[in-house]
Amino acid sequence: MEGSIAANLLAVEERIARAAREAGRDPAEITLVAVSKMHPAALVKAALRAGHKSFGENRVQEALKKYPALREAFPDLVLHLIGPLQTNKAREAVLNFDVIETLDRPHLAAALAREMEKRGRRPPCLIEVNTGEEPQKSGVLPREADAFIALCRDRFALPVEGLMCIPPVGEEPSLHFALLREIAKRNGLSRLSMGMSADFEIAILFGATEVRVGTAIFGAREET
Repeated sequence: MEGSIAANLLAVEERIARAAREAGRDPAEITLVAVSKMHPAALVKAALRAGHKSFGENRVQEALKKYPALREAFPDLVLHLIGPLQTNKAREAVLNFDVIETLDRPHLAAALAREMEKRGRRPPCLIEVNTGEEPQKSGVLPREADAFIALCRDRFALPVEGLMCIPPVGEEPSLHFALLREIAKRNGLSRLSMGMSADFEIAILFGATEVRVGTAIFGAREET
């Protein structure tokens, strides 16, 4: 098991490096976030033993079951929250995640600001933009992104460092990556979390600094 996870990680890292070079970028600028949602802790441990440090989880409760013991053994791991965050989970998110990628509404911004002040911990935040304006998805709409970024910075003093998006299935992802890049550029944001197993090489071409890859590393998810 450990050998296959290590081989998968190496293969993805090589693809990232190749895509970066083709885009005229330094591969070191791009962080691979290994998406471990619905995968057992044993597979995460295999990736950690292979030297990988950055992981992404969709659900706070799943992460709380899986990662405390892993963090004890590997204290330098970096855990990203990449799924929708309920306001009543803001405390747990602030205490247990190192990056929160799905900030998308004022009530959540207020809750995170309160918890950061109480807990003395300020994990970097990325604002999720619903670039496809899909009603079933979370994320601020593109036309509202500038105002929301300003609100998070000015009213709530949140550590907003970048943006995140998930393009609609079946649409050309480059259009969405270009839109996210433009919103980030005009707001002076340097981090772009975009691109998954099927399209991360395209995302790198459009400036991704973090790519979220699960299936290509861990295989098919164990659906529950």
